[in-house]
Amino acid sequence: MTTIPALQQIPPEVVTLADHEALARQHLDDNAWAYFSGGAADEITLRANRSAWDELPLHPRVLRSLAGGHTRTPLLGRTLAHPILLAPVAFQRMAHPDGELATAYAAAALGAGLVLSTQASTPLEAVAQAIRNDPGRGPLWFQLYLQHDRGFTRELVQRAEAAGYEALVLTVDAPSSGARDRERRAGFRLPAGISAVNLANLPPPPPVYLSPGQSALFDGLLHHAPTWDDVQWLQGITRLPVLLKGVLHPGDARQAAALGVAGLIVSNHGGRTLDTSPSTASVLPRVADAVAGALPVLVDGGIRRGTDVLKAMALGASAVLVGRPAVWGLANAGAAGVAHVLRLLRDELEIAMALTGCATLADAPPALFLGEDNTPGP
Repeated sequence: MTTIPALQQIPPEVVTLADHEALARQHLDDNAWAYFSGGAADEITLRANRSAWDELPLHPRVLRSLAGGHTRTPLLGRTLAHPILLAPVAFQRMAHPDGELATAYAAAALGAGLVLSTQASTPLEAVAQAIRNDPGRGPLWFQLYLQHDRGFTRELVQRAEAAGYEALVLTVDAPSSGARDRERRAGFRLPAGISAVNLANLPPPPPVYLSPGQSALFDGLLHHAPTWDDVQWLQGITRLPVLLKGVLHPGDARQAAALGVAGLIVSNHGGRTLDTSPSTASVLPRVADAVAGALPVLVDGGIRRGTDVLKAMALGASAVLVGRPAVWGLANAGAAGVAHVLRLLRDELEIAMALTGCATLADAPPALFLGEDNTPGP
């Protein structure tokens, strides 16, 4: 079993994920804070991700038998101890010197799944080696951005396979970066010694010569934007299951299912790409209905309480992912901080289940928060 190294103290007054966020602001400089906390443009979607979960009321059922209840849930052929995974977040060494290694240790110790970012600041092999032999860990997945060089992308996939990653999570909602005003105001730059180390040997893209009136975005960068054909190409070069992250439209969900992808992650990139795109809580049930159980649907975006996790499961999610809260915990206390964030979420999930009459996550139908009287009695 993985143990958390170099334990750091968490102040006793830190008892929620919001407390972790407030404390992390004291530990992170303006540069790192702008990167990790900011969203796109006016940050409407960033705020909506949070408020959408708040606006869903829970309608508890009472006097149900709860003895022997648990948070276990199936996902891609495994039984997880709980439905909480850590979302891919780039450049975690900006938050703490131990970076992605600390996050991995915490995830393994708490039985949480880990999705490592392509833009991690720690080599993918080192992260996998640290936890892959822990029998109590959750899923170990690698998030992938398709690169302009297919040969390099193939090699990156092969590295992930060889290192022991169990699935690929292809991000599909960011053909370009969003207009991140907060980063621009802060003059964001990567600190010395921190980089996307897994992309170190990526060849530069071929030069683009634009004619007058052409767009640097549409006539340049977007020539390399992924398409559905690239999804099929990726499926053809790997033995790993491929999930798509960034699906918000039922039509895209159905197309992904038709291609045989292993799963979907309902995500708007944490509000960092297209501002005014819908909150993930609002579109999750439509995406889940579109695939009708043919493949698992996960969700991220704004999840800050155990009640949010329970609501996501009631809306049709198979699991949830959290990103920024793990970074706040990391900034505050390294691996111990991330573990504390995960422990808080799981404890709150169990409390929410008990207080709504759900002994298991299978007992969380939509009626849980719609107030409908169509769930079975005790």
